[in-house]
Amino acid sequence: MRTTKFSCLVVFVCSSFVLQLVISLQATAQTRDEMVQNDRQKITEEGFWIYNDIPEAFKRAKQTGKPVLVVLRCIPCHECVKLDDNLVDNDPVIRPLLKEFVCVRQVSTNGLDLSLFQYDTDQSFAVFILNADGTIYGRFGTRSHRTDWLGDVSLEGLAEALKGGLALHRDYPANRSRISGKRGGKPEFASPEKYPSLKDKFTDRLNYEGSVSKSCIHCHQIGDAQRAYYWNAGNRIPENILFPYPHPKTLGLILDPKKKATVSSVNPGSIAANSGLRAGDIIESIGGQTPLSIADVQWVLHQTSGDENSLPISVMRNDRPVNLALKLPAGWRRGGDLSWRVTSWAYRRMLTGGMKLSDLPKENREELRLAPNQMSLLVQHVGQYGAHAAAKRAGLRKGDILVSYAGHDDLQTESQLFAHALNHHRPGDRITVEVLREGRKKEFVIPVQP
Repeated sequence: MRTTKFSCLVVFVCSSFVLQLVISLQATAQTRDEMVQNDRQKITEEGFWIYNDIPEAFKRAKQTGKPVLVVLRCIPCHECVKLDDNLVDNDPVIRPLLKEFVCVRQVSTNGLDLSLFQYDTDQSFAVFILNADGTIYGRFGTRSHRTDWLGDVSLEGLAEALKGGLALHRDYPANRSRISGKRGGKPEFASPEKYPSLKDKFTDRLNYEGSVSKSCIHCHQIGDAQRAYYWNAGNRIPENILFPYPHPKTLGLILDPKKKATVSSVNPGSIAANSGLRAGDIIESIGGQTPLSIADVQWVLHQTSGDENSLPISVMRNDRPVNLALKLPAGWRRGGDLSWRVTSWAYRRMLTGGMKLSDLPKENREELRLAPNQMSLLVQHVGQYGAHAAAKRAGLRKGDILVSYAGHDDLQTESQLFAHALNHHRPGDRITVEVLREGRKKEFVIPVQP
């Protein structure tokens, strides 16, 4: 392992949805355990990355007084492998930047320090850029769709974030006040395997002597365990956990994936537009923090407490500084979409008996003469097995149109239904749902399940 000038920490977190696809296709490829073992051998032999040892990375950083670069990604994941190949072997901009870091790769979240590594666990990958003392310079990586993340991130954007991180490192610790808020507060549990729903199934390390893939805690399982911690205790799931890491587009703010926290466009009439943001603005500061990417913007939004806030935001506009306030109205988080998240499968089991719902197309609404605000969610899929088959057993079918849930006919999206049900119902409740089937209304009763 070569010693390099800087040591920053970068964490890539793989989509568990992609993992599920890989698992379903593994009959034509290597087994999951073979992929993990082969990846370990390949990375160790190449010697560019420290493998699966974050403490060693910080140790080397402290010895040299310089930073480190660490990658955390799930194995197996074809998309992450493709990304790593692009980063390490092919990209002419990223490769020279990587040579300025001590590189570390972590392949599971077992034993991960959750006081340091806090991120959206449903996303395709996440990047952390840190100093050896645990100070976070910035984050990179986001996602707003189950499979398509290229509209949110890019290699060009990663390069800009890495350059920005190195610039912050050069100014550290004089700039400490501008980046101190990038580290979160104390988590519910120190590491993933200590959550109640995981503690009897996993340990703080991978089992390379047995089934290594089965011993791995995947990223989405952290978020699932966190939400289960509140739900199973009979407590309301906090709003920032139910709608975590709000995507800027929820505010009508579209950021350029190839640049550093730069506004690409602003939706007319949106929160961003009403706050004075414009296309071309470069975000210099938001909530008192210096953002390197869209992920840093999301971090500030995620940490924003309360329902209504006026968040200070400073931008460079035509080479001139402009100070604005991002005005967040009551319920602003609920504009986010939960349906793409892996957690949505658990919510469907818990709240809709295994039904997957989608917005009814406009032409179908018009054909049925539904009022503009009338709930109309198309049943795209009905689960067939176990708890996910509760709706099927109750008599619901694919193609039904859900128009009322527990007496509420104003829940416009699946996400709104999830949020309402989680806040107002508990396991054991019996929910009356009303659907349209072949033009006729029918009622069914489904259970709320653990």
